Amino acid sequence: MAKKKQAQIQITLVKSPIGYPKRQKATLIALGLKKMNQTVIRKDNNAVRGMLDKVSHLITVDEA
Repeated sequence: MAKKKQAQIQITLVKSPIGYPKRQKATLIALGLKKMNQTVIRKDNNAVRGMLDKVSHLITVDEA
Protein backbone atom coordinates (compact mmCIF):
# COMPACT_ATOMS: atom_id res chain seq x y z
CA MET A 1 0.00 0.00 0.00
CA ALA A 2 1.30 3.44 -0.89
CA LYS A 3 1.23 6.03 1.87
CA LYS A 4 -0.39 9.36 1.16
CA LYS A 5 2.14 12.18 1.40
CA GLN A 6 1.20 14.68 4.10
CA ALA A 7 1.30 18.41 3.35
CA GLN A 8 4.23 20.36 4.73
CA ILE A 9 4.70 24.00 5.64
CA GLN A 10 7.81 26.15 5.64
CA ILE A 11 8.23 28.39 8.70
CA THR A 12 10.73 31.28 8.91
CA LEU A 13 11.58 33.36 12.00
CA VAL A 14 11.51 36.99 10.83
CA LYS A 15 11.26 38.94 14.08
CA SER A 16 13.33 38.55 17.25
CA PRO A 17 11.54 37.02 20.26
CA ILE A 18 13.47 39.35 22.62
CA GLY A 19 10.98 41.17 24.82
CA TYR A 20 8.21 38.60 24.35
CA PRO A 21 6.95 36.16 27.00
CA LYS A 22 8.92 33.01 27.81
CA ARG A 23 5.99 30.91 26.62
CA GLN A 24 6.27 32.33 23.10
CA LYS A 25 10.03 31.77 23.09
CA ALA A 26 9.43 28.17 24.15
CA THR A 27 6.94 27.74 21.31
CA LEU A 28 9.54 28.91 18.79
CA ILE A 29 12.09 26.46 20.20
CA ALA A 30 9.51 23.66 20.01
CA LEU A 31 9.05 24.51 16.33
CA GLY A 32 12.83 24.30 15.89
CA LEU A 33 13.46 28.01 15.38
CA LYS A 34 16.48 29.35 17.28
CA LYS A 35 18.04 32.02 15.04
CA MET A 36 16.76 34.93 12.98
CA ASN A 37 15.89 34.09 9.36
CA GLN A 38 16.13 30.37 10.12
CA THR A 39 13.70 28.23 8.12
CA VAL A 40 12.28 24.85 9.09
CA ILE A 41 9.82 22.50 7.38
CA ARG A 42 7.13 20.86 9.51
CA LYS A 43 4.14 18.64 8.83
CA ASP A 44 0.89 20.54 8.45
CA ASN A 45 -1.32 19.35 11.30
CA ASN A 46 -3.52 20.87 13.99
CA ALA A 47 -0.82 20.86 16.69
CA VAL A 48 1.65 22.77 14.54
CA ARG A 49 -1.07 25.15 13.31
CA GLY A 50 -1.92 25.97 16.94
CA MET A 51 1.72 26.80 17.69
CA LEU A 52 1.93 28.97 14.58
CA ASP A 53 -1.15 30.89 15.68
CA LYS A 54 0.49 31.77 19.01
CA VAL A 55 3.63 33.23 17.42
CA SER A 56 2.21 34.45 14.10
CA HIS A 57 3.57 37.96 14.71
CA LEU A 58 7.16 36.61 14.75
CA ILE A 59 7.11 34.25 11.74
CA THR A 60 6.14 33.84 8.11
CA VAL A 61 4.52 30.67 6.81
CA ASP A 62 4.64 29.27 3.26
CA GLU A 63 3.49 26.04 1.70
CA ALA A 64 6.42 23.68 1.10
